[in-house]
Amino acid sequence: MEKWRAAHRLLRYSSKNLFDRQLNPNFRNSTHLSTSGMAYNMNRFVGNLWGVHCRCLSSVVTATQRNPLFSTINSDDIRYFKEILGEKSVIQDEEMLDAANSDWMRKYKGSSKLKLQPRSTEEVSQILKYCNARCLAVVPQGGNTGLVGGSVPVFDEVIINVGSMNNIISFDKVSGTLVCEAGCILENLISFLDNQGFIMPLDLGAKGSCQIGGNVSTNAGGLRLVRYGSLHGNVLGLEAVLANGTVLDMLGTLRKDNTGYDVKHLFIGSEGSLGIVTKVSILTPPKLSSVNVAFLACEDYISCQKLLLEAKTRLGEILSAFEFLDTHAMDLVVRHLDAVRNPLPPSHNFYVLIETTGSDETNDKEKLEAFLLRSMESGLISDGVLAQDINQASSFWRIREGIAEALMKAGAVYKYDLSLPVEKMYNLVEEMQIRLGSAAKAVGYGHLGDSNLHLNISTPQYDDTILAEIEPFVYEWTSKHQGSISAEHGLGLMKANKIHYSRSPEAVQLMVAIKKLLDPNGILNPYKVLPPSLISQS
Repeated sequence: MEKWRAAHRLLRYSSKNLFDRQLNPNFRNSTHLSTSGMAYNMNRFVGNLWGVHCRCLSSVVTATQRNPLFSTINSDDIRYFKEILGEKSVIQDEEMLDAANSDWMRKYKGSSKLKLQPRSTEEVSQILKYCNARCLAVVPQGGNTGLVGGSVPVFDEVIINVGSMNNIISFDKVSGTLVCEAGCILENLISFLDNQGFIMPLDLGAKGSCQIGGNVSTNAGGLRLVRYGSLHGNVLGLEAVLANGTVLDMLGTLRKDNTGYDVKHLFIGSEGSLGIVTKVSILTPPKLSSVNVAFLACEDYISCQKLLLEAKTRLGEILSAFEFLDTHAMDLVVRHLDAVRNPLPPSHNFYVLIETTGSDETNDKEKLEAFLLRSMESGLISDGVLAQDINQASSFWRIREGIAEALMKAGAVYKYDLSLPVEKMYNLVEEMQIRLGSAAKAVGYGHLGDSNLHLNISTPQYDDTILAEIEPFVYEWTSKHQGSISAEHGLGLMKANKIHYSRSPEAVQLMVAIKKLLDPNGILNPYKVLPPSLISQS
């Protein structure tokens, strides 16, 4: 009887074309779930969180010493920067610097006395040429939404914020190629492309604040990587400025170009440690008319795994997202976020959000419904709901995207971003919970479609005893199971000294050699990505 009721719910709330419904005002009224925005602006999010916790130490950070070879800012430096940038683009105000010196979680805090806001590639080039000659360390910064301390100073590095470089340069509808400056906010690019009938291949919860230059520099993954792939595949070209001010023009727009080494890939994911990305050309797919979102319940993690395989097999090319969260994540969201509720009866162990995107509404709907009913009959899903309109789809996504916010509101949180074989992912959450006992709650969620686990340890307050149980166990476990300690957040300062858990000594030494070749003075984002001890030895 319960299985029949669940199947009835799936059919009753059968999804229709979500984009078409936005044009119909009669479809705005949700009959099943409360409405909630799919995206939130990180600035608003941050403003709410800073009053909750001002200390968020989610990793043991090895004590780092300031490089004595780096110079300190003097009045001559300030005078030079004002000459090339103008007074307004040279920031020395303490209040403005305080925000730029801290990451949005208030986990890392530097002591920079200067933030520069260039408006062009030429100005970035002039800044770096001067800083390199003076041996002034710099930290590139965009939206400052990172989680590993990669976009804030460690000491007194000069902050180079590219947010003023926010122009869309060109868009070719035939090829779908977008060329823009690094300071463009992701959500603005999404809106621009939406009006052109296209979409960004990248979508993040922080889209309201993060910038495309930072996205590329960290090789951000996001919610739809399972459909559109990583930025290594979608970025066709870029422009970057090296430490000595040299401008590398690799801003190609061709999908095929095997002329020598594809050097642009060095800058995708290098977190500003090899050069500052100033422009990007990116391949954008057409916006398809049929979008469906289902929110499902599974009784165990094995069912989630099998459901993923079934989704890839049965849904094929229309599968655009496959996200999962455990019951602890759901409880946190419902308890701490306003106007968010579980669309299913409670007491399920796991939840899965599936999104499909296609061009044939009737065929896509039939394919999805057949997949869901087959999965219900085989016992892979125990309950589920299909979004009836855009409001319900948004409310489903709000649950998934709101987990990080809920965790922060719940108390202290230790955060880990890992790639693991799908069959092993939740084993780590379970083993971590056993280690922690009743002292803390291990919460698991993430991008199951691309094997990315977000492991969060939620506690009332920060405790060194708890942290000692988490690290280095979490890194050792990940390494033992051939995983990656950084799936999409990067290494930054948090994990620079942990790189050996995922990379061989030979690979790390090659990275050090590349760093020394492109940035011999080490001024670009120092102390990040690679162990500082290796940089100083070389």
